[in-house]
Amino acid sequence: MKLTERDVLIDPQNAENKIRNYDFPHTAIRGSLLTVLVGIFTLVLGLRPDLVGADRGLYIGFLQIVMILIGIALLAIGSYSTLNAFWTCTDKSLPADIGSRLIMTGLVICAFTALADAFGFGTNPPPSVILGTLQSQGVMIGMGVIILGLLMMIRWDRDRSHPTGKNCSNLE
Repeated sequence: MKLTERDVLIDPQNAENKIRNYDFPHTAIRGSLLTVLVGIFTLVLGLRPDLVGADRGLYIGFLQIVMILIGIALLAIGSYSTLNAFWTCTDKSLPADIGSRLIMTGLVICAFTALADAFGFGTNPPPSVILGTLQSQGVMIGMGVIILGLLMMIRWDRDRSHPTGKNCSNLE
C-alpha cells in the first residue's frame, strides 16, 4: 500500500504495514448521533419544560414522565446505533451482545418504574400519576443498566485487523 500525503501528515513514523483500509460507516454514525441530540433535547424538555415556556407544575406529571422516557429511549437507541456501527464489518463479541440486551433491559426497567402509578403498582391512583421518589430511583437504576450495556458494547481491542468474510466495501 502506498502512503499518501495525508497519511504522512497524520503520522510520519507510520510504516506501511500499519495502514489498513477500514470502511467506516459515516452516514450511520451521523444519523445515530443526531438521534442522540434529539434524545438529549427531549429529555431536557421533559425534565425542565419551563425552559421553553411551558407550565411546570409542583410535581412531575404523566406527560413529563412520557417525555423523559422518550428522551431516555432516544438516547439509548442512538448510542446503541452509534456503537453498533463500529461492529459493522466484524462479528460482535459476546460482551457486546450481552451489552445490547442490557440496554434494552434498562429501557424496560426505566419504563415500568417510571409508569408504575399509571399501571396501578404505585402509591398514587391512575388519575393523579406523578413521579415519586421510588420511581425516580428505579429510573436511575434503569439508566445505570443502560450505561453498563453501553460500556459492554465498546470495542476495547486494539488489534483491528481487516476482517475477512464480510463485504464492507458498500459502506458510506
